[in-house]
Amino acid sequence: MDLSNLSNGVHRLRKKKRVGRGIGSGHGKTASRGMKGQYSSAGAEMPGKVFEGGQMALFRRIPKRGFSNNTWAKKFHVVNVGDLQTLPEGSVVDQVSLDKAGLAQGPADGVRVLGTGELTRKLTVRADHFSKAAREKIEKAGGKAELVAKPKPPVRNKMKPKPAKG
Repeated sequence: MDLSNLSNGVHRLRKKKRVGRGIGSGHGKTASRGMKGQYSSAGAEMPGKVFEGGQMALFRRIPKRGFSNNTWAKKFHVVNVGDLQTLPEGSVVDQVSLDKAGLAQGPADGVRVLGTGELTRKLTVRADHFSKAAREKIEKAGGKAELVAKPKPPVRNKMKPKPAKG
């Protein structure tokens, strides 16, 4: 390494290129945009990242198969019975208390309790779903497994009422 290889780093004080200021500037007349074409006029937008120069885009070329229910799929926190052993005796376990205990953090549509592990503490567990083994282990320890009531779907009358005859 010698003095010819050194760099000033980022050129913070480099002046902005001023275009369209006459032919003497070197960037006059067409303002470095060229004579014709898609990007020569003002207001022309550069294409997005997926644009392939007029070629059929990759997303449109590949076949579309299969099905995804991600639009309406629900995300549940999965908690095992053995994880509930860390909670204090006689407490009520629901989504809020699991979040505070660090067992089910983040947004979700509910809690599912599965039967892996052992439970010796008496707990009242409120969740959206219990596996058969989880329900048995909670009740065997003297606790309760309560299902959270789901909201009732709204009743919508899609038919207009028929006019009264008479």
